[in-house]
Amino acid sequence: MKISRLRIYQVDLPLDKPYSLSGGRLHYSALDSTIVVIETDQGLSGIGESCPWGASYLPAFALGVRAGLAELAPHLLGCNPLNLNAINQVMDLALPGHPYVKTAVDMACWDLLGHYCNLPVHALLGGRLNTELTLQSSIPTSTPRQMVADMHLAHAEGYRTHSCKVGSGVTADLSRIQGLLAERMRGDHLTFDANRAWLPAQAVAVMNAVRDYEVHFEQPCETLEQCQHVRNLTRQPLILDECIHGAADLYRACSLNTAQVIGLKIARVGGLTKARHLRDYCIQQGIQMNIEDVGGSQIADTAAMHLAMATPHQYLRASWNACRHHSIVTAQGGVNVNRGIAHLDDSPGLGLTLCLDALGDAVAVHE
Repeated sequence: MKISRLRIYQVDLPLDKPYSLSGGRLHYSALDSTIVVIETDQGLSGIGESCPWGASYLPAFALGVRAGLAELAPHLLGCNPLNLNAINQVMDLALPGHPYVKTAVDMACWDLLGHYCNLPVHALLGGRLNTELTLQSSIPTSTPRQMVADMHLAHAEGYRTHSCKVGSGVTADLSRIQGLLAERMRGDHLTFDANRAWLPAQAVAVMNAVRDYEVHFEQPCETLEQCQHVRNLTRQPLILDECIHGAADLYRACSLNTAQVIGLKIARVGGLTKARHLRDYCIQQGIQMNIEDVGGSQIADTAAMHLAMATPHQYLRASWNACRHHSIVTAQGGVNVNRGIAHLDDSPGLGLTLCLDALGDAVAVHE
């Protein structure tokens, strides 16, 4: 089997409400997503998606995805899409770095492999180990009162784990955190995510002022070294996310005992193939994970949920569905969310059917 054509689509995903994170220094009103359809000489096809959360969240941006795909496409044509390791070697040789570019291709190849084997992707990633997945809400940075209202709304929708975005300074963040803790509903779990915004001294001051040692704090500072400094001076469970770009970062964080949880986002590490490796290492080291993607539509959410579905339950903390924040439907099927719980059926591949009307015309075709 050989790749005979790649079709590239661009889709705007306007957010239902403006979204701020990292203490309010980063603001978003829409996402720009890239969807890839890989076709083969035997009539099978697969779909994938890469959607950076704007251009300021990570070293990734939507125009870069499509420019990178133009670089990769000539090297991918004629390759066997079922050989995932070889596909990733081809991409890494042709375009070093830029994992967010490669995610959609890798995802589409997994979808294609599932159709070829007549198996769901989660069966290929280790087998179904969960009947359902717990999802977490995402509460953007705002006033304490608005964040409490957003948390209560998410609770009413069935979410019991909430990722609350902080990071604007010790006094302001303690006001948010104390308000959220005071209004937390019974049985709910809170994460306070600074998205790299704090300096180490700020992170230590905030975390040590919070006496609830069951709450989690996520990515308090920019670098792994800064987060390690915070780890040495605090007690709450620490989640590392944006500073884990690949296997080397994860190995180092584990050797330093920095993180109790890893935020494993598919697009940040380069796709399902590399995310699976990181997942397996976390299992070996006894580290929980939030398995999700950076952003996107039903395609990206579904791919992340397939990896989570094939992960032992005790290593899962929660996942996040980007689709909760917009109303665009790019594909039918895949993940089904009800009351903060995600379900996947056993349809082959990712279990998705593209909504071509939502995609419009391809912005590029490589053949």
